[in-house]
Amino acid sequence: MSHPLSKLLALSAALFIATPGHAHELDAVKGLGFEHGARHQAAKPLVIGHRGASGYLPEHTLESYALAIELGADFVEPDLVATKDGHLIARHEPNITNTTDVAEHPEFASRRRTAVVDGATEEGFFASDFTLAEIKRLRAKQAFGERPQQFNGHLQIPTLEEVIALVKRKTLEQRRVIGIYPETKHPTYHKQLGLPLEGRLLTALTLAGWNHRHAPVFIQSFEQGNLKALSKLTKVRLIQLVDANDVNPDGTLDFTAPFDRPYDWTASGKPELLARTFGWLTTDEGLQDVASYAYGIGPWKRYIVPTLANPDGSGPGEAKLKLAAPTDLIERAHAAGLKVHTWTFRNEQRRLAGDYAGNPINEYLQFFDLGIDGVFSDFPDTAVVARELARIKARIDQQAQND
Repeated sequence: MSHPLSKLLALSAALFIATPGHAHELDAVKGLGFEHGARHQAAKPLVIGHRGASGYLPEHTLESYALAIELGADFVEPDLVATKDGHLIARHEPNITNTTDVAEHPEFASRRRTAVVDGATEEGFFASDFTLAEIKRLRAKQAFGERPQQFNGHLQIPTLEEVIALVKRKTLEQRRVIGIYPETKHPTYHKQLGLPLEGRLLTALTLAGWNHRHAPVFIQSFEQGNLKALSKLTKVRLIQLVDANDVNPDGTLDFTAPFDRPYDWTASGKPELLARTFGWLTTDEGLQDVASYAYGIGPWKRYIVPTLANPDGSGPGEAKLKLAAPTDLIERAHAAGLKVHTWTFRNEQRRLAGDYAGNPINEYLQFFDLGIDGVFSDFPDTAVVARELARIKARIDQQAQND
C-alpha cells in the first residue's frame, strides 16, 4: 500500500506543474495589467525564497518553491546544475549526496566517486553522472538536521522548465508577478565537464518568453567571467555574488580557499586576479567594474553587518557573537548604480547574533533600515512580516516628523 503522504504530495506536485498554454497564459497576464513582468511595482525590499521555503521543506523542490510563494516571496531561487544528458536541474551543488536519497539506491552505488569541484576534493554522487531519467528516480531530503525531516523521500528533483511552469502558474493564481532568481552553480566546473550552463539557461528563458530586461528574472553567479559573457548575450538582470569563508574574531572577513575568490579568477592563473579576494568586488574600484556588466551585487550579509567575538556571549553558534557597526557597502554600491541583495536569513537561534535576542525579525529590521534592496530567506514568511513591520515603523516615524 502506498503511503498517504506520498499520494498527497504527488497530487500537489501535479497541480503545481499544470500550466495553461502559452497563448492563454499571455492573455491572462496582460489582463492583470503587468505584462511587462518586473516593471510591475513589487513590494520593496524584495523577498527571495532561498531554495524555496527551505526552512520548512526539502530545498529545491516544487513544493518548497510553491510554499515560498504562498508565504509571500517575490522571487524563488533555483540553483542550477547539469545532468549527464545536459538538462538543468535545481540542486544546491553538483554533489547531490546530502540533498537526495541517492545513497539509498543500490543500483547507483557504483556511481559514488571522488571529484574536484573548484579546487576542493569531494566524495559522493554527482549530478553530471546521472541522466535526467535517473535523477527523476531520486527524492529530495532536508539538508539541515534541525529542520522537519518527515518530507524526506517524497519530493522529486525538478528541472528548470518545471520551476518556470510553476512560477507562471502561481503568478496567475496569485494575481501578482512572481519571478525566478537562478544561480549558475560552478560555471567553470561545468564548462570543464563539457556541460556549460549559460546557453542552456538562456534557451529555457527564451522559450518561456523571459529573455529580456523586464522579465521577472535575475541571474546570479559567484564567478565573474560567466556574468560578463552573459551580459553580452542577454538583457536579463545579472547579480554578482560575493562570498567569504568566515568572519574572524575581530570582525574582518576570512578568505580561506575555496571561498577566497571567484573560481574563474583562480583557474585563470593571472597574477592580477590571484592577488585579489572576493573582498575586492566590494571596493569602489570593484563596484565600478561590477556596474559595467551587472545590475547589482549579492554579498554575504557579513560584508554589511560584521560580527565580533564576544567574551560574554552564550548560546549556540552565532548567538555567542555580537554585532559590529554596519559598513557603508550598501551606500557605496548604490552610488555606483548597483542594487544590493544579501543572504542568507534564517530563524534558528544558532544563526542569529546575540544582539538580535533570538528574534529573527530584529535582524531583518536592521537590514531594512540600512537600505537593503532584497533579502534571501529560508523562511520567507518571517521576511514578509518583517517587511510589513518596517513599513509600519516608517509610517509612524513620518507621522512623528510631521507632528
